Amino acid sequence: MNKITIIIPCRNEEKFIKNCIDSVLKFEDLEKYDYEILLLDGMSKDNTRNIINQYINNRIKLIYNPGIIQSTALNIGIKQSKGDWIMRLDAHADYPKNYFKKLIETSLKTNADNVGGVVNTLPFNSSYQAQLVQALTTHKFGVGNSGFRVGMKEGEAYTVPYGFFKKEIFEKVGYFNERLVRAQDYEFNCRIKKYGGKVWINPDISINYYNQPDILKFLGKQFYKEAPYNAYMWHIAPYTFTARHAITGFFASGIILGRILSFFFPLIEYLFLSIIGLYFLLAIVSSIQQAIRYKRVLHIFTLPFLFFLYHFVHGLGILVGMIKLIFRISPIQKIKQ
Repeated sequence: MNKITIIIPCRNEEKFIKNCIDSVLKFEDLEKYDYEILLLDGMSKDNTRNIINQYINNRIKLIYNPGIIQSTALNIGIKQSKGDWIMRLDAHADYPKNYFKKLIETSLKTNADNVGGVVNTLPFNSSYQAQLVQALTTHKFGVGNSGFRVGMKEGEAYTVPYGFFKKEIFEKVGYFNERLVRAQDYEFNCRIKKYGGKVWINPDISINYYNQPDILKFLGKQFYKEAPYNAYMWHIAPYTFTARHAITGFFASGIILGRILSFFFPLIEYLFLSIIGLYFLLAIVSSIQQAIRYKRVLHIFTLPFLFFLYHFVHGLGILVGMIKLIFRISPIQKIKQ
């Protein structure tokens, strides 16, 4: 019988951890395998551990992650795992009954080193701000060609959410990079491909992910975490660089420099205003599409400005990350190898 290890890093997830575990325990075909569930808690300060303790048995274990971040949790779990396959899950999500079944079927069919599906982004709650975050992150104008967020055909991919790995791949390419607080999944998937491995996405496999509850928290995450760690990832692993991740950095630079230079050069002012006009035209069209999709007329008036804010803030985060790298004050440069 093949063995499966399910690894779930978590920290302060009292609102989501129960639904996550319950959805895992309902997986179809899981009982056909010798499985274990490892919950790696990053020193939670809420009720997360107490909730997990209600599930502990001979298959479900709580393991402490003193490193706090997901990379250390994953590496602890992988090194302690007994499985032939490693399923990495996120506590901030829940999963359909057929999730495991489709993953293992796809893995066996494709012989891929890592298999994943697509993300069905859901609002954190019923508030309008949560719905705005959902709308921002489910349109190509917002997140670009991020296939697992906006949909793509089945086949090889650069990355997939979370992942269903052959354990042997970790022996071949190493573990998750613990210098990366964010983007560790993307870097690892790029490393798999760098070494000639295969990452496969199957859009029939879906995950329900709950995004940030309001715009400020969402933008804060982009500025302080997501965007700078794109720059840090490129520094650590240049093979991960793509124009899609960098475009907001160019966008923010263009806004700042274009606005300054337009005061001195009339031609640049004309070009700057023309580009801004085109940007907002595309933003309005995208906002109308999202308003129709989610049946919220108000999106037509709010989303164009929030698309701009999202892209500009993310771009600033990339620039800040690059500046910190130049002056050697980034968090990854403070960690000894």
